[in-house]
Amino acid sequence: MNLDLSIVVPLYNEAESLPELSDWIDNVVVNSNLKYELIFVDDGSKDSSWEVINNLQSKNKNIKGVSFRRNYGKSAALNIGFELSIGNVVITMDADLQDSPDEIPGLYEMINKDGFDIVSGWKKDRKDPLSKTIPTKLYNAVTRKVSGIKLNDMNCGLKAYKSDVVKNIEVYGEMHRYIPLIAKWAGFQNITEKVVKHQPRKFGETKFGLERFIFGFLDLFSITFIGKFGKRPMHLFGTLGIFVFIIGFSFLIYIGIDKIFLDKGAKLIANRTEFYVALSSIIIGVQFFLAGFLGEMLSRNSPNRNLYQIREKLNIND
Repeated sequence: MNLDLSIVVPLYNEAESLPELSDWIDNVVVNSNLKYELIFVDDGSKDSSWEVINNLQSKNKNIKGVSFRRNYGKSAALNIGFELSIGNVVITMDADLQDSPDEIPGLYEMINKDGFDIVSGWKKDRKDPLSKTIPTKLYNAVTRKVSGIKLNDMNCGLKAYKSDVVKNIEVYGEMHRYIPLIAKWAGFQNITEKVVKHQPRKFGETKFGLERFIFGFLDLFSITFIGKFGKRPMHLFGTLGIFVFIIGFSFLIYIGIDKIFLDKGAKLIANRTEFYVALSSIIIGVQFFLAGFLGEMLSRNSPNRNLYQIREKLNIND
């Protein structure tokens, strides 16, 4: 049975905020006359988050839950939530109460009536310290330049998706930051953003440190490569291999001609710097080509496997 709306909330050690968040979501969605499910994905919390989810579900049958045996990260939590969702529109939000559930009806309308594939939240007035806001602005500027997607806040946790989008993408590693880019590579081009409320953190502390910006940039290059060459690695590595091989082979021809016709002295080819440049280039070129060939074989024969160890599911049919 399809529902109007699936709300996926990944969480890690957020026991204090869950009761208020679930009540807030229920009030907003019920007042909007929408049939919904609220999927909490407990990413291996060390506190009582899973017990809280169980208690909430006993009072509200719209609540469903998944608990990981250990912490896999936000991407894994979102990916499982996407797989289990049955709503026509899927909305993601963080569990720390900094994302406002009051935004849900507006996001739903932009997907359901305006026809967008993805609506990404934009925390224009962000309630975070400068140590987070300044690096975030730099990160978003670089991401816009590299990805070509004109979003001011790519990493905002509050997003809405057409169901087809989340059923046709896979999120892993730390790629949750780039879901709009992943969706774009999957053929979903109708992407926009909406200014959303951002609230100060009420409970606990942030789960992400400054290292996320380093990992974020590395992930950006990784997802750009996967999007362009993930299914055809030979196009990149084969081209690089041929180019470098030709450079090395050209050096060898030059050295040979120079030795036979121009330089008739006793200097050995092996004593010339150009010889080692040529030899290295040929070897590197062949290695690039082989890497592309092996990558092509792996991409064509690799199965899709779910590697997440789920501890428990709540109110979800297998």
